[in-house]
Amino acid sequence: MQQKNKVLPIRVSLIRRKFSDYKVDSIIFFNMNNIRYFSGFTGSDGVLIINCGTAILLVDGRYSAQAALEVIDMQIIEYKDKIQGITQTIKDYNLKNIGFEADFLTVEMYNQLTKCLPNEVFVPLADELRLIRARKDETEIALMKKAAEISSAAILSLIAQIKPGCTEKELALQLELNARKSGADQLAFEAIVAAGANSALPHARPTDKKIKKGNLIVIDFGVKCKGYCSDETCTIAFGELTDKQKNAYQTVQNAHDRAIAIIKANISASAVDICARDALGEKYRRYFVHGTGHGIGLEVHEAPRLASNSKDILDAQMVVTVEPGLYFPGLWGIRIEDTVLVKENGCEKITKMDKDLVIIE
Repeated sequence: MQQKNKVLPIRVSLIRRKFSDYKVDSIIFFNMNNIRYFSGFTGSDGVLIINCGTAILLVDGRYSAQAALEVIDMQIIEYKDKIQGITQTIKDYNLKNIGFEADFLTVEMYNQLTKCLPNEVFVPLADELRLIRARKDETEIALMKKAAEISSAAILSLIAQIKPGCTEKELALQLELNARKSGADQLAFEAIVAAGANSALPHARPTDKKIKKGNLIVIDFGVKCKGYCSDETCTIAFGELTDKQKNAYQTVQNAHDRAIAIIKANISASAVDICARDALGEKYRRYFVHGTGHGIGLEVHEAPRLASNSKDILDAQMVVTVEPGLYFPGLWGIRIEDTVLVKENGCEKITKMDKDLVIIE
């Protein structure tokens, strides 16, 4: 509770400093992750209005008691109708130039608000807000390290439990059970356990497919600890691999290692992606079909983006993933992923699994 008193007002103060740049006197937040970030409120519905002098959390009757327990140094207003609640608050505080999250306000809600408030100016904010949660404070980093510790241990434990005839679904369920027993609050995303041809699908979902000798198994897993996510991918071999598979694995591992080696503050996110692709070489580059990584925090995918067309610049205390992969449709795939904390002169890996090839005999 004391930590909230220290951290949350600082976050609110920092966003207020941007008001003049955005030409607004307030911002309305609809994204529940941003609302949690600024207020501490963990409910699934609500609105946050931050103006120059105060911050107001608007919730309906389902969340009033919860908000009172979680939110400090903010006014809490209960509404019966969301649009009416927002409209009345804007009138009460005489707000005139109101920024809003363009990605999270529906056209219908926008039309209702502008109809109720014809004399106010609503300013859409999109790219301006992309990076507001990108730099993590010490509390956030500690929670992400704890989540990574739990998920890495769950993967390591699962590897010892893989037997012939196990299905992808069974292994995914066991993975979640391992993590829950170790203290995970919930999964950060649906676990990926993909074997054989399914491993060639970057976002495969676990099926009833049975694991068999000669399979490559991609395990992509993450959990949440007090809202903060982990994300890690290991590719393991169930039985001996072909020389082609071994060479591909070594190539992906090299791309992964080289990309991590150049990460530091003030490097462009696109440079990390280019480094990984260059390491794959002409032979393999076309089989790498997604970006090299992404930011992570309250959401498993958030800014910055590590992609060839990204304009983001990495900064100290950002937390990003590095996850090159190769996918051979109908055959097999490989992905290796770690999460790292960006520092001034390098980075710190916070996921725990060693990424050398593991072969289960």
